[in-house]
Amino acid sequence: MDMFLDQLHGMAQYYPVVLKGVGVTLALSFIGIAAGTVAGFVLGIGRASASRALSFLVGAYTDIFRGTPVLVQVFVVFFVLPEAGIELDSFTAGAIALSNLAACFISEIVAAGIRAVPAGQLEAAASSGLSRFQQLRLVVLPQATRMIVPSLVGQYVLLVKDSSVVSAIGLLDLTRSGWVIVQSVPNGLLVFSAVGLGYFLICYPLLYWSRRLEKT
Repeated sequence: MDMFLDQLHGMAQYYPVVLKGVGVTLALSFIGIAAGTVAGFVLGIGRASASRALSFLVGAYTDIFRGTPVLVQVFVVFFVLPEAGIELDSFTAGAIALSNLAACFISEIVAAGIRAVPAGQLEAAASSGLSRFQQLRLVVLPQATRMIVPSLVGQYVLLVKDSSVVSAIGLLDLTRSGWVIVQSVPNGLLVFSAVGLGYFLICYPLLYWSRRLEKT
């Protein structure tokens, strides 16, 4: 018992490291969610386009990233782009990789929502004299968004958890802070249970919001 309390005390001394790690995880998640949502809607509109060529190109692009490991994508951005003359720090590389990944998954959610809008709605909008852009903005997207919000929130939760891979490129996020602490507090179960609890506390508001949305 005394050893356990000593380990807890040792972990408590690292709270500045943990706070920094939580801050990095929150910042990466926020950027990934915001940028990924905007890009995902743009890609999703293209994916659901009547143009087969555009739909195919967007689908091929998103399938590449949805079908490859997140860690590999982070490595490509962090290690390969500098060889092309694009120098990125670890935070920027992580943010780009996570935003792109989120956009690829969100695009499929958005495309499915657009396709689920009844054809009659489009016919009524067209007969009212609305242009295609107005139909999309005023009729299609509002209805599609209401249907896909629970799925979007679920994707946001996955993005927060996926952000842990940036620890592999030396970024001090919540997961990396656990690796730092475990060097001095040799109790991996205790340390990474605390790390897992941290991710749960970050994700729980989103999980709660998702459940509420599914009931409405």
